[in-house]
Amino acid sequence: MTITAYTKTVGEVAAQSGVAASAVRFYEQHGVVAAVRTQGDQRRFDESAACRIRVARMAQRVGLTVREIAEVFATLPRDPQPADWARVAEALVTEAEARTAALRDQLAAMRWGARPGDLA
Repeated sequence: MTITAYTKTVGEVAAQSGVAASAVRFYEQHGVVAAVRTQGDQRRFDESAACRIRVARMAQRVGLTVREIAEVFATLPRDPQPADWARVAEALVTEAEARTAALRDQLAAMRWGARPGDLA
């Protein structure tokens, strides 16, 4: 992509994704979104940045780490299409379901009197 494709400011991405500007910078630092720098050293993001952050926030709410999310996003092409996002969503849902099942197993063990040392 050329620098002209990166037109969104930190504030614009923050407003579109519902996070603080500091969160946008955090996600950039951890590889969830990418930015280029202007001659004035300001960050500019592409059109997918807000979508990436919204998806990342949902994935975090079900227990995925930012590193895990960034690894999934790294499989996306430069210009993600709806089918690419569907594939990412499916991967995140599959991981969230696996984690939910593991948590349910732990909860069941706790309910039925397992000793704390048995839960590991």
